[in-house]
Amino acid sequence: MPEPLLERARTSLRLRALDLRDRVGGRTDRLVPPRRMDFVGHSDFAGTGDEFLGHFTALGGLAPTERVLDIGCGIGRMARPLTGYLTAPGTYDGFDINPEGIAWCRSRYRSHPSFTFVVADLFNRRYNPGGTQSADAFTFPYADAAFDFALATSVFTHLLEGEAERYVAEAARTLAPGGRLFATWFLLDDGSRAAIAAGRAGLPFLDADQAVAVVSDEVPEEAIAFDRTWLQEALQRHGLALTAVHEGTWRGDEGGTSFQDIVVATKAGT
Repeated sequence: MPEPLLERARTSLRLRALDLRDRVGGRTDRLVPPRRMDFVGHSDFAGTGDEFLGHFTALGGLAPTERVLDIGCGIGRMARPLTGYLTAPGTYDGFDINPEGIAWCRSRYRSHPSFTFVVADLFNRRYNPGGTQSADAFTFPYADAAFDFALATSVFTHLLEGEAERYVAEAARTLAPGGRLFATWFLLDDGSRAAIAAGRAGLPFLDADQAVAVVSDEVPEEAIAFDRTWLQEALQRHGLALTAVHEGTWRGDEGGTSFQDIVVATKAGT
């Protein structure tokens, strides 16, 4: 068996064994996916979701009765804690390019009728290589001003420049006046560039003096950073005002709010 396939087999067996141990020990949560299906990162699934619910409320001002859009919802990492927070008329809509993740969420959230999940048939070399649409021309499948709060965690950190601009535009379009965009980014500024140059940053971005920088030229979507001024101007172009930036620990500062930089922007109007 080729080494990559052998390694995947070992990983699958290890994750299945851990899932079995949880079931035997009674440590299961219906809204936490099996480890072998968790494709949204290497952090603790439930712990990260719980952490960000705190950020949504404390930093983004999310209220229980608001309409929430989860951009790139994955397999429900942010949806799970919101089931215990949102109350009528509050709603949740999430979309993602991974059909397996969306199918799993649809089956597990049946007892939460205000939670809806949609597949976005976007091309992605890793998660959806058969996708028919391009992210830089994608229209979110929702009406104008349909939401009060749009969240995008670990989404813009994997989008190329044109794709990121499109997603900012669509988030703005689907937000009602006064609505907020809560998103995580890797932002390039004097502080983060100094950390990258000194080798203190959590990610070694190449050509960090540019407006957009990547970690890998071969797979640029692996991790992408944007100049802070670029972001502010992109938000302004689409009617969003930068409200706050909470710097992350990826900059080499242990006092950061989370790993990635958290950005909150507000839709113009009342």
